[in-house]
Amino acid sequence: MAAGAWRKTNRLGPERMTMIKNILGRIYLVYLLIVFMITMLIVFVPIWIISMLPEPKRARALHSVFKVWMGAFMPLIFCPVSRKGKEKFKKGQQYVVVINHNSFMDIPVSSPWIPGPNKTLAKIEISKVPIFGIIYKCGSILVDRKSESSRKESFTQMRQTLSMGIHLCLYPEGTRNKSTEAMQPFFDGAFVTAIRSQAPIMPGVIFNTGKILPHDKKLFAWPMPVRFHFLDPIPTAGLSMKDLPELKNKVHKVMSEYYIANQNNKKA
Repeated sequence: MAAGAWRKTNRLGPERMTMIKNILGRIYLVYLLIVFMITMLIVFVPIWIISMLPEPKRARALHSVFKVWMGAFMPLIFCPVSRKGKEKFKKGQQYVVVINHNSFMDIPVSSPWIPGPNKTLAKIEISKVPIFGIIYKCGSILVDRKSESSRKESFTQMRQTLSMGIHLCLYPEGTRNKSTEAMQPFFDGAFVTAIRSQAPIMPGVIFNTGKILPHDKKLFAWPMPVRFHFLDPIPTAGLSMKDLPELKNKVHKVMSEYYIANQNNKKA
């Protein structure tokens, strides 16, 4: 009887711990959203003014504001960001920076911590969100994925962005990775742009953002340190469209293998 009672108590232990963590995770999510809203309202006016500047002045000024904003926001929510490999960016060279995508938290990590002004390709729907939409639109190349003309125009804008001395920040998986694989298959867009522009690809790997906002839990978040690593750049000079599949597979292999090798290595 005593042994049975002990086993019952032992089974309840993990259940209670899970329940407590779920409650704390929901409280933390509310805290995260409050801090985001407060800091967003603080930077909104400067960003709104910056949005009236022509490119590339707009991207340069915006990047400075984003660095200050996210440099304060991430530590305030107990998710400090460490960066490795920024020395791989050569001065005067523009890159197509391709990054894995595990969570909405990738967005506040990626753009501000890329060395130098950059623009990302973004869904046009989110630009309609009040207040945040203005900020979102200011630092993005908007695309309506349902419109073929919009998709074609986005390629033109991405090439123009590189020609103005601004990096591209792209997520070649297209959507958040909800699979059990290290990374989902890559779409062609980032690699088409890199080849057409003859711009080198800079692989970037982000760790732990999927643990902050896990895709399999609703209304839950958990603080974690974030690591953002840049790998060796991959040149595209001399490549043509026939080289696209090989280039895409090469970048996917390099990023996936690095992610698997270092996802549990806190010292990396």
